[in-house]
Amino acid sequence: MYLRKLTLTNFKNCQQTDLNFSEKINCFVGNNGVGKTNILDGIYYLSFCKSYFNSIDTQNILHKEPFFVIHGQYRKNGDREDLVSCVQKRGAKKQFKLNKKEYDRLADHIGLYPLVMVSPYDRDLINEGSDIRRKYIDGVISQFDRIYLDNLINYNKALAQRNALIKQLVEARSFDRSHIEVWDEQLVQLGEDIFEKRKHFLSEFTPIFQKYFQVISQGKEEVIISYDSQLLDASFKHLLTDSIERDQMLRYTSCGIHKDDLSFKIGDYPIKKVGSQGQQKSFVVAIKLAQFEYTKNKKEFKPVLLFDDIFDKLDNARVEQLIDLVSKNSFGQVFITDTQRSRIEKLLATVNIDHKIFNVNSGIITEMENGEISQTDD
Repeated sequence: MYLRKLTLTNFKNCQQTDLNFSEKINCFVGNNGVGKTNILDGIYYLSFCKSYFNSIDTQNILHKEPFFVIHGQYRKNGDREDLVSCVQKRGAKKQFKLNKKEYDRLADHIGLYPLVMVSPYDRDLINEGSDIRRKYIDGVISQFDRIYLDNLINYNKALAQRNALIKQLVEARSFDRSHIEVWDEQLVQLGEDIFEKRKHFLSEFTPIFQKYFQVISQGKEEVIISYDSQLLDASFKHLLTDSIERDQMLRYTSCGIHKDDLSFKIGDYPIKKVGSQGQQKSFVVAIKLAQFEYTKNKKEFKPVLLFDDIFDKLDNARVEQLIDLVSKNSFGQVFITDTQRSRIEKLLATVNIDHKIFNVNSGIITEMENGEISQTDD
């Protein structure tokens, strides 16, 4: 599977562009702030029905324009072509279509065109709260497990209902345990399934992650990801029963899989506290490459891989290892943004692989021929 053509209209700072891509590596070069990342975000939309960076769709419309449109033409299974389209008008519902047929549920599109995004924002996985790490693991599993995604949606609905009812009963001074039992039953049934799938996923995922970190760091450090969940030590049903007084005091559900977290360590210490910027960046890049391999094994074809400005904070040896990795046949189509064309060309010259380089300047994207002088070079 690969993205053959991308059309953007009034998307962020890009008024109109039509781009044809290489099956292997595509690079966007230009100064900071000219719109390189916006192109990757348009590609991300086609897989996840939303922006990687801004969840408010109408804010991604070019200033003063009434709508944005994203079209992507994918080639799958040899010669089969699919057209994926997203249209967002101001004051209207987002339209998402596959081969001109609109989806009833956007969730039905997730996983059909798997994609892995590597971004500077990924360090939030290390430095921010547990909700970021839960969303990450949920996003990975949902790309290949539709039942998991449905269970997660229904769990969050039941959790919201239970929380609202606890608050209502406490404020009315009429709390009765039996009133919330119907929501407890739903949470237990859905939550235990989600817990088992998260646990199983991490048992398979962690060794792949460790392999990629060893390659990127050239075997210099040992790393581990571990699963932190209240359900590791007790059944969900007992947790809900034992926490009922605390839930009344807090007026929300204080235990469950919505409190799960991931622990990231380098050596025996949290990487958040002891890891350098380069080590942290290598850590999250290794997570994303492991996500790529894991998803590829599950889907039995290669996801699209996006690298947004990842060379900053990585030394030359790690950058060269990374490019050598993604140029191999185990990877498919790759998109890269960088501020320096000379660096990109030097790296690609070492691997001799089919590629295209595009210059980006204030939302205007042009394909560059070999030997053309770029104004983005230092």
